[in-house]
Amino acid sequence: MRKLHLACWLLLWLCLPAFGESAPAALTLGDALRVAVTADPWLVGSQYREEALLSEATAAGSLPDPTLNIAAGNLPLDTFDINQEAMTQFTVGVSQAFPRGDSRALSRQQRMQLAEQEPLLREERSAQVQRTVTQLWFTAYLAQETIGLVEQSRGLFDHLLAAASTRYSAALGSTRQQDLVRAQLELTSLEDRLTGLQQRRDAAQRQLAEWIGADAALPLAAPPPDSSPVSETVLRATPRQHREWIVRHPAVRAVDRRIDAVTTEVELARQGYRPAWGVSAQYGYRDDDPMGRDRADLFSVGVTLDLPLFTDNRQDKQVSAALARVEALRTERQLLARRLLAELETALARLQRLDERADLYATRLLPQMADQAEAALAAYNNDDGDFAEAVRGRIAQLDARMASLAIAVERQQLMANIEYLTVAAEHETREAPAQMTGAAQ
Repeated sequence: MRKLHLACWLLLWLCLPAFGESAPAALTLGDALRVAVTADPWLVGSQYREEALLSEATAAGSLPDPTLNIAAGNLPLDTFDINQEAMTQFTVGVSQAFPRGDSRALSRQQRMQLAEQEPLLREERSAQVQRTVTQLWFTAYLAQETIGLVEQSRGLFDHLLAAASTRYSAALGSTRQQDLVRAQLELTSLEDRLTGLQQRRDAAQRQLAEWIGADAALPLAAPPPDSSPVSETVLRATPRQHREWIVRHPAVRAVDRRIDAVTTEVELARQGYRPAWGVSAQYGYRDDDPMGRDRADLFSVGVTLDLPLFTDNRQDKQVSAALARVEALRTERQLLARRLLAELETALARLQRLDERADLYATRLLPQMADQAEAALAAYNNDDGDFAEAVRGRIAQLDARMASLAIAVERQQLMANIEYLTVAAEHETREAPAQMTGAAQ
């Protein structure tokens, strides 16, 4: 498998046109990934959402504010004299409500569980951004390098056209006017290919600009061979390991945190069967009577309690709704895990076939196409072959080089998708050396 991997990258380098040194201002894949992840506003928004949920958790675990009540009661309307009637008093009261059962602790726990999913969502988003940017980068790179191949081949066809024109003008060999027309036709066809490739490159750059801004317009540097240890680990993995990685995928784990939060919501709904209660205390001041005799001030204390007696249409339905949401999320998790596992297995199967094709192009097709093109051109130059055959040989060689370049690029895009799907394997690979270091210490 390592040989196939190297052969695939050898194809990528063999298919590149020899244009000399690249421009100094070139965008590498690593730079594009760093800019995309650093500048992604979604990640910043996720951090704010986590902070908001943590603040809400603190607030949800607190008691409601007490209520202060100040009133003047039983004033006589005829004189408004506060010492005329014995019932007249100024009152100051304080009351405190207590939520049902453990609802405060459960509300706090639920928001903490929702906050716990945000780091997982950021991890999944970062991996998703890297996959998307890698695929867009390679799409633009494929168009850029294919344009180079076509421009290089256009020079060869210009040479063929010039040679055919010279031979035709000098009436040498079997060159005919239709050969000149055929050569000109192929040049026009190459111009059309260039226009289409430039359109694809421009579209890919504009899509890439969504993630990295104006840097997307820079020329793209040749990517280094991919020697990621995660890729080698995945290629040797068993189906059981694939399932384990999918279960630990941050997108799946984020759904697990949501399931925990909704399960807590079930317990929160069940607190509705328990009464809410409150306490109140009130002090009443009374003025002296008209004769100047002192009147006793008053003090009141009380407890309020609601009675959840009619639960059929409220508490029972709230609990039923919360249970249904839990089951719906479990179904969502199952579907997500199935989809990710199917994508991983499909990608690995495609990767195997791409490696087989890369090996076929590197070892047989490209050398054979080059030999055929050279032989056809040599035969034509020696008046022992047909001009159309020489042209077909060059076109076939160009098509083969473009196809092999597309295979190499498709492999890298596929690897980006596999690395996204097996991000848990990447963590496992990074943690293994740390565990070994800890064990040694």
